[in-house]
Amino acid sequence: MKKTERYLARLAPHASTLTKDGAAHQIGAICYRTNQMGAVEVLLITTRASGRWTIPKGWPIKNLKPHQAAEREAWEEAGVAGKAKKRALGYFTYLKTLDDGHKTASIVEVFRLKVDELHHKFPEQGERQVAWLSPVEAARRVQEPELKGLLMRMLKEPSS
Repeated sequence: MKKTERYLARLAPHASTLTKDGAAHQIGAICYRTNQMGAVEVLLITTRASGRWTIPKGWPIKNLKPHQAAEREAWEEAGVAGKAKKRALGYFTYLKTLDDGHKTASIVEVFRLKVDELHHKFPEQGERQVAWLSPVEAARRVQEPELKGLLMRMLKEPSS
């Protein structure tokens, strides 16, 4: 749990931001599919700046419901198309580095997205790595404890 402790230590100085209305709100998607063996796989991507593993996510999009924004982010960042559940799976927090270099706490509302299609051409193609992994392996690769928990939930309830 040392990695988790390091992550929480980095987040701790921003606790006041999280408890006030100052935290940024983002929308994310846990994209999933079933492989030929019937096992659930989830999609992780790398961030452009640091190369750390995460899920597709971004800012809310005007005139789109949150689950629709999750679908858009999954398409733009990973080239996947499918339907997202209308109800959020849960939330996770992380430190978002803004364009000006400042860090802010961000709360990500996460939706499950069942992948129907994979596209080889998409807006952020070549800017990120994409990997299909078991939920356990995906949870090992991400830093955020809450995101680890959401990924592990995909073992028991991928489409509920």
